[in-house]
Amino acid sequence: MNENEKRLEGYRRLIDIARDLASTLDLDILLNRIVFAASDLTETEAASILLYDDAARQLNFQVATNLDKPTMHGLVVPLEGSIAGWIVTNRKAARIPNTKGDPRHFTSVGHQTHVTTRSLLGVPLITKDKVVGVLEVINKPDGDFTDDDEDLLQVLGAQAAVAIENARLFHQSDLVAEFVHELRTPLASIGTATYLLLRPEMSQEQRQATIHNIYNETLRLNTLASSFLDLARLESGRVQFNLTRFDLAAALDECIEIMQSLADEWSINMEREIPEDFPEVEADRDKIKQVVLNLLSNAIKYNCPHGTVTMTAGCKDNEWTLSIHDTGTGIPVKAIPHLFEKFYRVKASNGKVAGTGLGLSICKEIVAGHGGTIEVKSKYGKGATFTIHIPRPAS
Repeated sequence: MNENEKRLEGYRRLIDIARDLASTLDLDILLNRIVFAASDLTETEAASILLYDDAARQLNFQVATNLDKPTMHGLVVPLEGSIAGWIVTNRKAARIPNTKGDPRHFTSVGHQTHVTTRSLLGVPLITKDKVVGVLEVINKPDGDFTDDDEDLLQVLGAQAAVAIENARLFHQSDLVAEFVHELRTPLASIGTATYLLLRPEMSQEQRQATIHNIYNETLRLNTLASSFLDLARLESGRVQFNLTRFDLAAALDECIEIMQSLADEWSINMEREIPEDFPEVEADRDKIKQVVLNLLSNAIKYNCPHGTVTMTAGCKDNEWTLSIHDTGTGIPVKAIPHLFEKFYRVKASNGKVAGTGLGLSICKEIVAGHGGTIEVKSKYGKGATFTIHIPRPAS
């Protein structure tokens, strides 16, 4: 195949890729398709996408063909002192035949990922005059990057920027619609309570009860808004994971201490069972604690009086696990498939619907951000067990 035929074939493939990208609204799937298409079109060793965070003025590694997701989520690339930062700032492509000789090369990425970048081609992802991020390909096996490589990547980058922005907007509109729907109940309750306070015939006791109701609904709105923002950031890929090695037992003890007052209120006993020789785990400590606190809260609220919540951990060559078991009434079979859906809530044994309905969705996103999974097993009337599985990095 001569150069003209090769160029024509590249543009034919771009047309097919454009159709594929336009039909995809799931951001994670979309980003993966873009980087594999970029690597394939330019015949390079690897490709990656860095999304631009305008508020923090930094780039976040989001997806790459040669890196696992948990590793990437810990990587932040500054605007100053990086080739990707230069691409964003100048809104121009950069073609680097030898990164060792370029002072803009951000070497920290290579140190953390153990991937050596010899040559690099990067283009800005721009839509409606807004920089979305950077698309990069690295290490051309058979020589330097060509004008055709840059042209193909520029066209793919333009298509990718539009597709990424469309996916984000679709996700945001869908999520906002659900959020607004959830706001109606507490707002209606506050509106009714406020109206009643204006009635002159209300007794002082009734007024106090109504004020207490307004206070509780205001707290509920605040919790709902905070949870919604957490989930929106996680699902949009703008949350970065700070991976460190830490003692899981110590982190669980901190969670027990935080939840002790709630457990005492419900007369629940909390226990943890972790082997003394349990190795340090590698994960985002704060986010793992967020998952544990959420699962502990549910295990306490859905438990029986004087019940027990038990945390157990296990470790294999390829993963570590953490299980949280309660001795409550369990989860109805028909509810289990919906547990991780946004705003889904199971009625507690006292007939009340607990929580915002976002906690388990947030847990799922955090665990998925570590490359892991979360599962639930329950027998109605005999409690429930939530288990998270987090992969361990290769030695």
